[in-house]
Amino acid sequence: MSVRRVLLAGLLFMCVAAVHARGVSPYLPLNLDPELEREVERVLVLGGKPVMTRPIAAATVLDALPKACEVDAVLCGRVRRALKRYMQNTGVEFLSLEGSVTHGDHVTIPNQHGQDEQSPYQAAGAAYLQPWDYLLVNVGGVAYDGRQKATGSFVSVGSDWAQLDIGYRDHWWSPMTDSSTLISTEAPTMPSVTISNYAPLTRLGWQYEVFLARMSYSDKIVLTNGDFTAGYPKFAGARLGIEPGNAGWSLSANRVIIFGGGAAGGQSFWSVLQAFFDPTKAQTTGFGTEDVIGKQEASLTSRFIYPGRIPFSIYFEYAGNDTASGNRLSFSKTDLSVGLQFPRLGPFDVTYEFSEWQPTWYVHGFSSVQTGYEDGITNYLLSIGHWFGDQRVFGDAIGGQSNMLRIGWEPGEQGRLELTLRSLVNDSYYSVTSTPFAYHHANMGTLMYSRPVGDNILGAQVDYGRDVFGGHYSRFSAFYRYGDALHGGADDTDEAAEYERPDHTEVHVDVGAVASSILADITSDTPRINSGTGVGPHLTIGARRGMTDHQDIGAAIDADDVHGVSLVGARIVDWRWRFNNPLALNLFLGAARYAAATPAYGFYYGAGLQWREVIPHWDVGVDYRYAQKVDRLRTLPGEPQSGYRPDAYYDISMATLYVSRKF
Repeated sequence: MSVRRVLLAGLLFMCVAAVHARGVSPYLPLNLDPELEREVERVLVLGGKPVMTRPIAAATVLDALPKACEVDAVLCGRVRRALKRYMQNTGVEFLSLEGSVTHGDHVTIPNQHGQDEQSPYQAAGAAYLQPWDYLLVNVGGVAYDGRQKATGSFVSVGSDWAQLDIGYRDHWWSPMTDSSTLISTEAPTMPSVTISNYAPLTRLGWQYEVFLARMSYSDKIVLTNGDFTAGYPKFAGARLGIEPGNAGWSLSANRVIIFGGGAAGGQSFWSVLQAFFDPTKAQTTGFGTEDVIGKQEASLTSRFIYPGRIPFSIYFEYAGNDTASGNRLSFSKTDLSVGLQFPRLGPFDVTYEFSEWQPTWYVHGFSSVQTGYEDGITNYLLSIGHWFGDQRVFGDAIGGQSNMLRIGWEPGEQGRLELTLRSLVNDSYYSVTSTPFAYHHANMGTLMYSRPVGDNILGAQVDYGRDVFGGHYSRFSAFYRYGDALHGGADDTDEAAEYERPDHTEVHVDVGAVASSILADITSDTPRINSGTGVGPHLTIGARRGMTDHQDIGAAIDADDVHGVSLVGARIVDWRWRFNNPLALNLFLGAARYAAATPAYGFYYGAGLQWREVIPHWDVGVDYRYAQKVDRLRTLPGEPQSGYRPDAYYDISMATLYVSRKF
């Protein structure tokens, strides 16, 4: 009853507010129409639009086109032409038909809604009816051998600042293009209710998204007393981000929660909201016998776009599926992902993405205050997040590392050739379950060629690889897609324009020395150990762009030698204030990876001063950085296992003197 009232009130509120706003926007397909999606990703980088979630609203792409057209008129013309079919009162958004000849083992294809490499076909498509600016009806679906889902079938109502979507709408909460830790398209789409905005609000560019989804049926839900129940767990998420002005930068905080199902239900709206803001209590004392909360995960994401002669985007996702040492703002059992995208690097577009995760992702047992899910955090037994969740023994809480390289080439009107290479390693030194499994290194390759034929696309694709169990697979596919994402417009020029770099835009390399000390807290019942002060080399590679007359924003990667052990920092936020003199103040926040016996992760932050232009293109600076509660699991044979916690913590202090060369 309360849910119905909330939905009705929201619908009435949005209908009244719609008079003063743009209407709802259709979404572009997510991991179903790769030619259009690649073109759109490139346009958004060239247009300075740092997209953090998917599916992407068509209106967002339209807003980015004018600036992107200044940089690459050919690409801009292709995307503008392809978007026309989304701008009518009714139409077919996309249609894809694929037939395959397969051989080998069954391996889940990354991010393809649960499809297997041995599926002989895939059919997907979507159409829409928009009788009113503020109402949109979508009808879509995805079908392959073994499953059919109404992906893309939902009703949208509202405006640009409050769009309500009800139905089978995908969610992807990460700037990464090949992996998303909290929720992705690795598993089939869940039915959900979502409210979000596609037009940033106020000068800070506030963005939000809230959803409630129903997961697949499970008969392995474990109550706090150890009894089993069966039902449909709930999956809820809340996201809040900023995208200030034309800074080409965005920052977002995201949290999801899994709860309920069968007799584990009974949570009120307020108890779920309380768990969002106080996860430590949900994990320790709970909220009462009727308000038991299951599992929570959170992430901090950022994307920075560099608008130089060779534009690029660097982006981060730092996620945790537990809190560290009872601090609600700290992560443990983490995943760090870093991406670098060049929309045009000579005749190519290039994307590289890296992820490394600690154990226990998508695995959750029960306790006296938390519901357990022996099917894991899955939908139809498939990972709801990063595709590594389906590359391991089911339920194995293993850590690991993945890499993805994608290279695209578009020789004029001759189509698109795209090579995607993936690798994955499950770490052998984690033994948090039982006897470690002897995993193989997984290697996956895909070569795809697409060619425009009239207003359609024909193409072929070859997949070949080996999974973590040593099984090989191969797949040859031919496909047809309705759409003209690779077809140029009549007003396209032959060459991309040279783009003049804005003021205060720079790539910088910092080299210097770091003095560091470590306070190690290995177990809860042994004394902490101070390492004393050590000195080692320091390196930073980063980029900045001007936000205002005095403010810069950027992103960077730090590398330090800390007592003979490497520490790498991802500067998710790198802010600088330039005074009316040679001095500048730096403030930054990020995630640190400390190469201890097993990789340790934690937040780090700091501040510094720079003396700019000591000589042309050279700065000198000092800074102080502090990495707090850098956390790892003590899982190696022979490590001390005493105390009440399995984690080892490191507090690392660093003072740096460096010179910076700007390009």
